[in-house]
Amino acid sequence: MAEDTRRRLIAKIHIMQAEQGLDDTAYRMMLERITGKRSCAKMSPQELAKVADEMQRKARSTSRAGRYPHRRSSADPMMRKIGALLAELDKSWNYAHGMAKRMFGCDQVQWLTNDHMRRLVAALQIYADKRKAERRSA
Repeated sequence: MAEDTRRRLIAKIHIMQAEQGLDDTAYRMMLERITGKRSCAKMSPQELAKVADEMQRKARSTSRAGRYPHRRSSADPMMRKIGALLAELDKSWNYAHGMAKRMFGCDQVQWLTNDHMRRLVAALQIYADKRKAERRSA
């Protein structure tokens, strides 16, 4: 019975790894940070439970990142474009808010003027183009 529980916990951890988009290096670093071991196969059921709890806690804290912030209707097309670029770059809305803060001193993307939104879209597009070029050359 203990082995069955262990296998279920390992499967649950691997599912959460895929859902959270963790690459192998980040995943193993997280395992080592929590338990001191880099592989689930070497962990006890208690250690596996600690890892699963930590991953669930992280999943809950980031679950709202994909939602659109409240916005004015005139900015809808720009907000959709920003959302599409963020999805392509695998970034959250917090990334766009941080860029807005650095570029324009405005805390939230939805508070930007239309001109500032166009500039933010341009910056995100440039970053996306660079990432595409890096992937092609690698």
